[in-house]
Amino acid sequence: IASLVMYLFAEFDDAANLLAANPDATTISIDEPAEIPKNQHSRRQDPGREEDDELLGTDDSDKTELLAGQKKSAPFWTFEYYQTFFDVDTYQVLDRIKGSVFPVPGKNFVRLYIRSNPDLYGPFWICATLVFTIAVSGNLSNFFIHLGKPTYHYVPEFRKVSIAATTIYAYAWLVPLALWGFLMWRNSKVMNIVSYSFLEIVCVYGYSLFIYIPTAILWIIPQKVVRWVLVMFSLCLSGSVLVMTFWPAVRDDNRRIALATVGTIVLLHALLAVGCLAYFFDAPELDFPAPVIPAHNVSTVVTRSR
Repeated sequence: IASLVMYLFAEFDDAANLLAANPDATTISIDEPAEIPKNQHSRRQDPGREEDDELLGTDDSDKTELLAGQKKSAPFWTFEYYQTFFDVDTYQVLDRIKGSVFPVPGKNFVRLYIRSNPDLYGPFWICATLVFTIAVSGNLSNFFIHLGKPTYHYVPEFRKVSIAATTIYAYAWLVPLALWGFLMWRNSKVMNIVSYSFLEIVCVYGYSLFIYIPTAILWIIPQKVVRWVLVMFSLCLSGSVLVMTFWPAVRDDNRRIALATVGTIVLLHALLAVGCLAYFFDAPELDFPAPVIPAHNVSTVVTRSR
């Protein structure tokens, strides 16, 4: 026993000398349990489904992002509660606008741009800019269509601003509200349904409308063919953002319900674009009556012959 104790003390002195010579040395204790590797997925998944799951994220990743951001919840009646919805910088807004104008196939807009910090600043100003762009461009289009008519007098139609504002903001808020409620309802029926938050859906719809701002300016061109080509091009870009965002969320639902949901999203988006073009720009030709030329009094000179 004495020799064993002397051996242990000798080993301890050697370890102490090594640590004194190299303080950065790593020591290993036999009492510490070995690090257990993280469990991997027990079942295989399709490559496309794995990419969608990675883009949509899991509950653990979402909790990690929220904890990393250290977001504090404030009462909804305070100014701090609404201030968080506008806490974005110019680079984030421009990056999200670029992502909505140039969508990447297979990439989820919410996961790439929105989920880290959803905002209302971009959607609010995009909708406001679109309202005034459509109203002003619609008045200019009506002016150019009837320019040169003899009895036409240009009168600015300010009611188009209120009509455009009602249409755009109702679409940007009521449709996301209905879609959010539908996803929440289906989430209670099907466990695999991914439910976005209402703020994320509003953010997606708001940024998807940006492409219509330059399109509305180009709609001033008085050529129906050019206008319809522009509206189809814009509809394909903005509609693809919505499809690539919401299809992964409903793909595990019933096939018919999933296709009907995506089809309804695209149909409502198309109705907004076509309706704005038809109401504000494709104004019907006015039937102008032929100008009436007033008859001038003509004095007749009668010459009598004698």
